[in-house]
Amino acid sequence: MGKNWFWVLLLVPFLGLSQSKRKIRIEAEKQKLALISNLKSHISYLASDALEGRRTGTAGADAAMDYLVKQYERMGIGAKGSSGYLQKFEINEGLQMDPSTQFKVNNIQLKIEKDFFPLATSASLRIAGNPAMALHEKGQPWFKDIKETLEENKSNPHFDIEAWIKKEVTTAASKGATAFIIYNTGIVVDNILFNKNDKTAPYSIPVIYLTQTGLQHFTDPSATLQVEISVRLSEKKRPATNVAAFINNGAANTIVIGAHYDHLGFNEDKNALDTGHVIHNGADDNASGTAALLEIARLLQQKSPVHNNYLFLHFSGEELGLLGSKYWIENPTMTGSINYMLNMDMVGRYDTSHKLTVGGYGTSSKWSNIWKAINTPLVVKFDSTGSGPSDHASFYRAGVPVQFFFTGSHPDYHKASDDADKINYEATAQIVTLAYQIMGITDSLPKLDFIKTTEPQMGRSTKFTVSLGVIPDYGYSGTGMRIDGVSPGKLAEKLGLKAGDILLQLGDYKFVDVNSYMQTLSKFKKGDQTELRIKRGTEEINMPVAF
Repeated sequence: MGKNWFWVLLLVPFLGLSQSKRKIRIEAEKQKLALISNLKSHISYLASDALEGRRTGTAGADAAMDYLVKQYERMGIGAKGSSGYLQKFEINEGLQMDPSTQFKVNNIQLKIEKDFFPLATSASLRIAGNPAMALHEKGQPWFKDIKETLEENKSNPHFDIEAWIKKEVTTAASKGATAFIIYNTGIVVDNILFNKNDKTAPYSIPVIYLTQTGLQHFTDPSATLQVEISVRLSEKKRPATNVAAFINNGAANTIVIGAHYDHLGFNEDKNALDTGHVIHNGADDNASGTAALLEIARLLQQKSPVHNNYLFLHFSGEELGLLGSKYWIENPTMTGSINYMLNMDMVGRYDTSHKLTVGGYGTSSKWSNIWKAINTPLVVKFDSTGSGPSDHASFYRAGVPVQFFFTGSHPDYHKASDDADKINYEATAQIVTLAYQIMGITDSLPKLDFIKTTEPQMGRSTKFTVSLGVIPDYGYSGTGMRIDGVSPGKLAEKLGLKAGDILLQLGDYKFVDVNSYMQTLSKFKKGDQTELRIKRGTEEINMPVAF
């Protein structure tokens, strides 16, 4: 009798302890399921066809923006934009060729960009007539001058083909020409491009450049040609909006958590990796990071470590060159000190081949010990670099320690097949939990120190064999490629290049933006020697380059 009573007493506390652990496990499982459910709800909406790919400046992007605002309002998290939750800005896309821009030869429609394009300084006019082929008609007084000029300068690295064209167009217009058609016989390297950022005054007549394929329509000098030209160029501007929410703990420092919410729409900007006018829903890129940011905000609102404030930034214009984050850095909607920035871009495809990569590991001496204190089932790989092709780079450039969460590229990247049914929701929930852990661990630490890291190189692919070692300013809207920085120990540093320099020409090849710079870089190989022209302030400088 006494022995049975003794065992009953012993069993009571053990049963209580077991039930307590069970309740904790049940509650944790409920929270996990709720988190996964919320992520599915966010991503299913943001990556739905109804939002038509969330292209910056479209109704679909506005619908995503409205969704984010409503989520923060429901969570009771305050606004921190320049107008409520919103920070509106304008993207100047430069000169654009209207679809009405045409070139017909004997009623044959040439293909724009493939066969021809107008110069950015072309007049916007419609004309028709019979062209005089100057290089074929030797009786024309200008034939000898043109050919001699080109022959004399074919090896002259200082020959300014654009200035020469301007002189010839002006001369032709003064003699009654109604249009000017340019083509290259191969005497010189012209590298003529449509420079959408050109701010110079237009010519009085249309100026058309024929490519080698377009030139095939003009090979018979004896043929009678009827040409119809219609040029319409206009500056295009696009509205964009960042979304900002804020938990104010009255702390000295603020942690920024960010993600971009824009994507590719129907590929109108030609930055997809597939073809066709189809919706690019961008479930991983970056509905996943956007959803994760919302859920981190929810966790922090429920229980926030109190020694930091928390700013939640959803960026627009990332796919166009980190424009939203760059705009916020230049026009911040909060005052005070930023402790560090955590960026989530493509965090939805974790699996055995796509681990979680954490960039920015080297941007503070404290990250190593912080990560040693973290407990996560995820396999994490570290990358020291603070820069990179996502919005954290804008903060790193401003001297802020960063962390970049990324589960890797995949065959659906920048394709219409990046859909919500391919997201690993359980792993995305673990990433949210991991980010929340970081907030808790850093709460007891002083403001993180900042360390400048090595930089990824432009031109590191099979297409490029050389690199200057510069970091481009993707938001620059002028002519040329302005640089945000240079890599320590690389060629650019040895040449004395510095942030703010604008690269204009390499050897014979001019470039007007990042893409044309990369095309130019591909024309060189190790061992080549050439000359680089840059603009620093108002001064243009030429410097020798040996790759």
